[in-house]
This record gives sequence, structure tokens and C-alpha cells, in this order.
Amino acid sequence: MPELQQAAKDHLWMHFTEMASYVDTDVPVITHGEGAYVYGADGRRRLDGLAGLFVSQVGHGRTEIAEAIADQAKRLAYFPIWTYAHPAAIELAERLATLAPGDLNRVFFTTSGSEAVESAWKLARQYFKAIGQPTRHKVISRRIAYHGTSLGALSITGVQALKTQFEPLVPSTVQVPNTNIYRAPTHGDDPEAFGRWIADQIEEAIVQNDPATVAAVYLEPVQNSGGCFPPPPGYFARVREICDRHGVLLVSDEVICAFGRVGAYFGAERFGYLPDMITFAKGATSGYVPLGGVIARERLMEPFHRKGAAFLHGITFAGHPVAAAAALANLDIFEKEKLLDHVRGNAPAFRAALEKLLDLPIVGDVRGDGYFYGIELVKDKATKETFTGEEATRLLKGFLSPALFDAGLICRADDRGDPVIQLSPPLICGPEHFDEIERILRGVLSEAWSRI
Repeated sequence: MPELQQAAKDHLWMHFTEMASYVDTDVPVITHGEGAYVYGADGRRRLDGLAGLFVSQVGHGRTEIAEAIADQAKRLAYFPIWTYAHPAAIELAERLATLAPGDLNRVFFTTSGSEAVESAWKLARQYFKAIGQPTRHKVISRRIAYHGTSLGALSITGVQALKTQFEPLVPSTVQVPNTNIYRAPTHGDDPEAFGRWIADQIEEAIVQNDPATVAAVYLEPVQNSGGCFPPPPGYFARVREICDRHGVLLVSDEVICAFGRVGAYFGAERFGYLPDMITFAKGATSGYVPLGGVIARERLMEPFHRKGAAFLHGITFAGHPVAAAAALANLDIFEKEKLLDHVRGNAPAFRAALEKLLDLPIVGDVRGDGYFYGIELVKDKATKETFTGEEATRLLKGFLSPALFDAGLICRADDRGDPVIQLSPPLICGPEHFDEIERILRGVLSEAWSRI
């Protein structure tokens, strides 16, 4: 398809992409998908080991969702939920409230994860003004954590390399250490002690920044950026206590971790804590149509029930009828195929397949939860010596990314933090897919080591 290639190079501005890298090489073009696999314009089949971008929970080519989208578009293709409502948004809000833990019953729709993260911050700010605590506006998040690309969400993000080009950003954000026990500065041999210590860093940040000015703490159940950091034992229980003690809202950013990624509809349920808000997107529709949102506890709605009060925020396409229909069909598949049970039952096999790679000299750590794992790459396993920035770029972008793609596996070679390979296959995958992932990774990582 030479015409398609030329059109891509002449007109398509790809996201987070070094466009110059495709001047002399073809742009990888994916034409269609089926189940856990996608097919390229080159005719080759590849295992979608990243579920698109942590999105395709039920896999590709699900006609049930496509038909639900078409049926909804025939009835009502679009209408806003500003002042009005429509059945699809109402039904989805009710269903999500039923699935969410505790009294997280109020659903505010967006179209993306970044919008969800930013909407939760705006809601926290207006909520505190409404209850007579107008000085609360600051947000605490973790280092290397990624929370989105809009200016507010980017301000909460803890990856400085993504922020520098857009500064000055929204002020009032503070970063604390993340839960990477592999690189723990203390208590690295005691997960429970590490969990207490790392949670206490949040309390220290709240105190240092004046509790009366702190609105929220944003945490992912399993932190994505940096390579899938799971919470240590007791971490979230202690964070919940700290937030309650200081009157701070706890936001569970589940743009990736919701909808089965860690074996539950929501990561908060998986790890046993009750947040004040959950942000979601990605897997809500398995990517068939963009949709995101915020699920909030009842008490956050209370000030907005007063006469004349309204949350002064809205998004044109939020709660889109077609997106809501896609999400409802997606959840029907979850129930019909018992996908949560499938993930919980097969997650140990996924971990075991990846842990086989620990016999390679380049593999330092395998970590994550459910169907969401990171493999940290090192120069020396004994000392945990990592690669320099230049070495990591050469390893990840110069070799691993194209080599894995050529070998038939789509995953993420990421250098936001120490170099890692990230995997989040569709939730329909089983042991045969895990074996394929391990086999491809073993071959490519072995070749990578020989090049170092």
C-alpha cells in the first residue's frame, strides 16, 4: 500500500512519536484485528500484548459491540447530557454505580482518561469551596506516575520529561515516592514495613504543604509508568487512614486498572480500599468508542443538591449515546463470558510464564498484578545496575521495540523511569498466549543482551 504509506507520512501526526524516524522506513499500519491478534498492512499477524493501549479487554472484532453501536446510532446518534439525559447514559451510570464499591454511586462522564483525571480535580476544588474549605486545592501524586496529557492532568503527572515542554503548568501539585520495592531506598526486604513507610511519605507531604490546602491524593491501584508497581501489603489501608485524618479526598485513578485488568471491575475492590472518587476510561468500552468518567461517593454530591448549585463543568461528547451503548455491550460480554473469573484463574499462569524470563541476565524484576505486568531490564542483576539514558534509548527504541514487533508481539518498551517491557494482554487470553509471549520475549531479550 504505497499510497497509504505516503499519505501517513505526509498528513498523519502520530502521538508521542518521533516523526523523523519514519522518513526512511515504513509506518507500521494495523488494518484489522481478531480476538487477541491484530493484522498489519504487511499481512502478518501479531499478538496484541498491550491490548492496544491497556484498552482492548474483550479482544478485537467483537460483533456484539459493533451491533450495539449500530443499533444505538440508528435510534439516537447524539444528544448532550447538559440539562437533558438519554437512556443509554442513564442505564450505564446505574450499572457502573452497581459495580463500584461502597457508596460510589454518582457517575460523571467524560470522553477520555485525561478528562476524567482533570474533572475529578475540578470536582474536588468546587466541592471544598461549597462546604466552606476554599483553601483546599493542592494534589499529591507519585513520582513517575502518569495521569494524562491535558494541562491539569499533566500537572498531576510525575514524569518530568513529559512536562518540561509545556511549563508553566497548573501549580499546586506535589509528588511523593512510588511503590517500586525493587528500587526501595529502605525496607526493601520487608514489604509490610515498606508499605507503612511509603504511605507515611504521603502524610509527610500533606503536613509539609499544610493540610488545610490539600484537596486530594491521586493513586493508581497498580502504577503504570515506571513499570507496573503493585501496592505493598497494608499500603492502601494506611493511605485511607491518612486521608481521613486530614480531610483529604482519595482519588483512585483507574484509567488502566478498572474493568478487569487486575481481576476485578475496579482496582480499589481488588486491593480492598474505598476511594472517594474513581477515574476510568480505556477498558470501559474495550476501545470500541472513547468513553471515560468519574465515579464519586454520595457525600461529594450533597453540596450540589442545594437549590441553585451546579458542578460548573461539562464536555460536549461526554456520555455519548453510542459510547454508552458500547460500554453496556462490553459489560454484557464480561458477565456472559465470566471474564473476571477468567483473569483471576489465569493470572498465576501469566506471572509464571513471565517469571521464567528471570533466568536471563538482562531481566532484573518481574512485577504487576492480574493481566498487567512490567519486566525491568538491567545491566547487572547482582547490583541492579540500570542503563544510562543513552543506553536505554538505544536498547528500547533502537532495538527492542522494532525487534518485538517484527517477532510478532506488540508490547511497550518504556523508559519513563528505569527501562521496562510492559504487557497487558486482552482479558480473553490464556496459557497458550502467555507461552507465545514468553517465547518471543526470550528470543528478543537474549539477542538484546548479546548486543550490549
